[in-house]
Amino acid sequence: MQIAILGSGNGGCAMAFDFSQHGHTVRIFDFEQFTENTTAISQNGGIHSEGQLEGFAAVDYAGTDLAHVLDGAEMIFAVGPAYSTGPFADACKPHLRSGQMVVICPSSCGGSFEFVKASGIDLENDGIIVAETSTLPYAVRITEPGKIRVFLKLKAGVFLSAYPAKHTAQVLNRISDVYPCIAPATNVLQTSLQNGNPVIHPAVTLLNAALIERTGGDLLFYEEGVTPAVGRLMAAIDEERIAIGNKLGLKIIPDPELGCLQGYMQVANYDEGFSTARGFAGIKAQQKLDNRYFQEDVGFGLVFLKSLGEQLDVDVSNISALIRVVSVVMDRDYLAEAPRTMSRYGLSKHSAEELSGVLA
Repeated sequence: MQIAILGSGNGGCAMAFDFSQHGHTVRIFDFEQFTENTTAISQNGGIHSEGQLEGFAAVDYAGTDLAHVLDGAEMIFAVGPAYSTGPFADACKPHLRSGQMVVICPSSCGGSFEFVKASGIDLENDGIIVAETSTLPYAVRITEPGKIRVFLKLKAGVFLSAYPAKHTAQVLNRISDVYPCIAPATNVLQTSLQNGNPVIHPAVTLLNAALIERTGGDLLFYEEGVTPAVGRLMAAIDEERIAIGNKLGLKIIPDPELGCLQGYMQVANYDEGFSTARGFAGIKAQQKLDNRYFQEDVGFGLVFLKSLGEQLDVDVSNISALIRVVSVVMDRDYLAEAPRTMSRYGLSKHSAEELSGVLA
């Protein structure tokens, strides 16, 4: 199978390596401002990996020619932070063809909605299937251009849904050789809600803001950054996320339980669970507050959850308060920017029952 990977960051490189090792033909695209990895991969003829995935995997092409990357591709994976999904979709618009499948990995709250809107796909008539995952199936870091270290390939706790969900089984069947562990979600709101980053990253960052600014991030994000007080804030945000799921009839796994299921954590609570997690050991904090832990997980994730919660008459007062305080701290109005909301995707007038029908 011919695979197109959009994005040459940590996740994109891990996915390219994995699919290649499973015998698929892989091509990688990234924009001209992000060519460090694609240049190295092109020069090396592939990707070197160490850790849980080891060895060398050939890559057919890595570069900025998107038409070439998408030509003949059966599966297309958009792998990157939330703010990359729209640009990827817009760039893909002239090159997408009937019969292709696109997976947003991870969704980062509403990723499939964004790709469909930005690419102009007609889901009923274009013959293109769009899906999303709840999380990236790897813990991975680029060690140098063209080389990665895979700390963990998840064996559980990853969910996928197509938009609409009637195509989910078809997508899972296509990728089952590489990802036999990925489970079907009820719909794309479940994959979006199961994304734990908006629960974790903003709370830990906000309550360690002074130390991050003073030291340039010279602290261990989880081991030192998570205390009982920090855990209580994460728990309050998670309770509202789970309540949104309940209103939709969706079972959302609490984040510590999900962390244990995935293999990151050994204790299923919000403080000790994170501060002692073997899968998070040694991870340093970001060097500055202007980082995706706020820009993505508040600006895209929490703002999306607030819009969905308010639409369903779910109490999201803690989510709203966290967005407001981070907006003050960053001198940035995340609610005014609102890059992802139910209104943006034309879904804001639906009840919980109607949403379930639209997304089925």
